[in-house]
Amino acid sequence: MKIAIASGKGGTGKTTVSINLALALAAAKLPVQVVDCDVEEPNAALFLHPELKERAGVDLLIPQVDAEACDLCGVCSEVCQSNAIVTLAKRVLVFPELCHGCGSCTANCPHGAISEVPRRIGEVERGNAGAIHFAQGRLNVGEALAVPVVRRLREWLRDDCTVLIDAPPGASCPMVEAIRGADFVLLVTEPTPFGLHDLKGAAEVARELGMPLGVVINRADIGDAGVEQWCAREEIPVLLRIPFDRRIAEAYSEGIPLLTARPELAPVFLDLQRAIGAILEAQA
Repeated sequence: MKIAIASGKGGTGKTTVSINLALALAAAKLPVQVVDCDVEEPNAALFLHPELKERAGVDLLIPQVDAEACDLCGVCSEVCQSNAIVTLAKRVLVFPELCHGCGSCTANCPHGAISEVPRRIGEVERGNAGAIHFAQGRLNVGEALAVPVVRRLREWLRDDCTVLIDAPPGASCPMVEAIRGADFVLLVTEPTPFGLHDLKGAAEVARELGMPLGVVINRADIGDAGVEQWCAREEIPVLLRIPFDRRIAEAYSEGIPLLTARPELAPVFLDLQRAIGAILEAQA
């Protein structure tokens, strides 16, 4: 079972849910993998302290123009949707940071004057945190394209255990790439107007992809009832409510998992996994 854990915005507790669900499953001797796809700011490793044994670079293929073969026809500039290649009067300029690596300029050049060369934009790593299989991606500082790193990281998803995909926050392309193909989307939010606003956007993405979803409300005993009421109207199950607790916040600030601060909550996370399994079984 592959569970994508996502949120409409950062700071709602998405990683908290991911790592503590993994710890609860591992403590119950159930095989589990955590895949941190929040490649712009991966932080699951701060809590799980994995031993990373394998690394691989992630490259993006960008155009390289052969000035002798190029006749400055401008076709490459016309087909580039990201303005990464521009034809001037006497030369063609390439802006690597704007390139999405789509290959259109290379494929459409009538003179074969464009080839592709790799440019390193990030890396992926994997190993183990005790019994937990772990993988994470990291986008290089200053790079804008997270999707290729997320896509490369997804190649390491396992088929022999419960996979917890810690997705990037928001509802843009990196989040879509991370949750693609998951069996279930678990959306983490908080009971505030801002939390509800961003929850709606993330839920819309999951529904557009035809994916079953549920909600976790973090700091559930503060704020207002807007999230609960909206979930009831939309028939989206609220599968877990995490209380607002100073002990949890203090532990988080020190890199200590929630279940270490509140070990009595371990059965609650196991119930969360069972509830997701029951929903998928009912829909099968």
